[in-house]
Amino acid sequence: MQEPSIFTKIINGEIPSHKIYEDDKTFAFLDIYPITTGHTLIIPKVQVEFLWDLDDEYYTAVMNTARKLALHLRSELGVPFVGEKVLGTDVPHAHVHLIPFVQPHEFHGDQDMNAKPDHEALARLAERLKL
Repeated sequence: MQEPSIFTKIINGEIPSHKIYEDDKTFAFLDIYPITTGHTLIIPKVQVEFLWDLDDEYYTAVMNTARKLALHLRSELGVPFVGEKVLGTDVPHAHVHLIPFVQPHEFHGDQDMNAKPDHEALARLAERLKL
């Protein structure tokens, strides 16, 4: 049996998160090292390392949640674009990044993994964005 990923621990409530959406197959929360305001991660509730290895049911659920949240983020944040990234290199649990942006350079920005997360601001934003 594989070790639970940090995302599995978030789903199970063992690690806190700034959740904005959850259904029976997916879980979405704000990234604590956002590239832009509203940077969101969408994960399946099964621990599979790569998005492309999910079965059709979970893959479709992740993509449907991504679409629903992208439209919501675009509307709620007043941005013209929400980009989607699938990297699959940082956590061994399938996930999709949604990155709201105005200018293309914002979408291509890097995360500052050394920054101290502003959990108060993230909590306020999560309340605003919660579906």
